[in-house]
Amino acid sequence: MIGNPMGDQIEVFTVCPADAIERSGARGFSLSRIDDSGESRLFSIIVVRTFGDDYFGYVNRCPHDGVWLNIGSGEFFSADHSFLRCGRHGARFEIETGVCIEGPCNGQALEPVALAVIEGDVCLCGVELLEEDRASERFEDSEETMDITIHPD
Repeated sequence: MIGNPMGDQIEVFTVCPADAIERSGARGFSLSRIDDSGESRLFSIIVVRTFGDDYFGYVNRCPHDGVWLNIGSGEFFSADHSFLRCGRHGARFEIETGVCIEGPCNGQALEPVALAVIEGDVCLCGVELLEEDRASERFEDSEETMDITIHPD
């Protein structure tokens, strides 16, 4: 946790080393967020690093229809890397603001997440995540197994 000017403590979780994202690059991360009921829910984010070494974070969800931005091609950027884009319908978003400037969600914006670079790590601020050691504790003493079947659409 870190303090803020109001004296409150803010949850801070390391996402990755800052240099794990190349300049003018982006990476998606699937995290586990603790919801209001205390349950773990998928929390998919994008971390973008600009050529000037600024970092921006957004929830990886298009405001138009809720799909991941990198659906399909796996890419987050427009062909010229000037904008983030939705792989489903090509909406383009400003990297620095997340505002859609072209596409069916024109004028809407990606949901920002607060990031900070602390001691060389990109950290997510103000979001309670399920930490890896807590996740492993749930299954340490269990001998049960689960079969998962995925059916194609």
